[in-house]
Amino acid sequence: MYDDHYTRLNQYRSLWILVFFDLPTETRKERKIASGFRKKLLDDGFTMFQFSIYMRFCASRENAEVHTKRIKNSLPEHGKIGVMQITDKQFGMMELFYGKKPVETDKPSQQLELF
Repeated sequence: MYDDHYTRLNQYRSLWILVFFDLPTETRKERKIASGFRKKLLDDGFTMFQFSIYMRFCASRENAEVHTKRIKNSLPEHGKIGVMQITDKQFGMMELFYGKKPVETDKPSQQLELF
């Protein structure tokens, strides 16, 4: 009997890697290092979730370990960086909320009537 349990994508075997970072950006050199780190994440297939949170889907734990090692090899000297792996099932249970920013309406301009 053919068991496709391990051959298809499974919500409990596939993972999401989340990278959280807070890097110093006070000097020109620090900004260059921080943007270089973000660029390496983008080049490795990560997408921005929020400004300092990037994420990437991995079909297996082995694939996730490869990308985690790449992150560890490109860590800047200063700053805080966290890497978290969660299952696709856990990621799917995340609730996202998009707040609405109040927008000021334009004051009506004075209308002129022409006859």
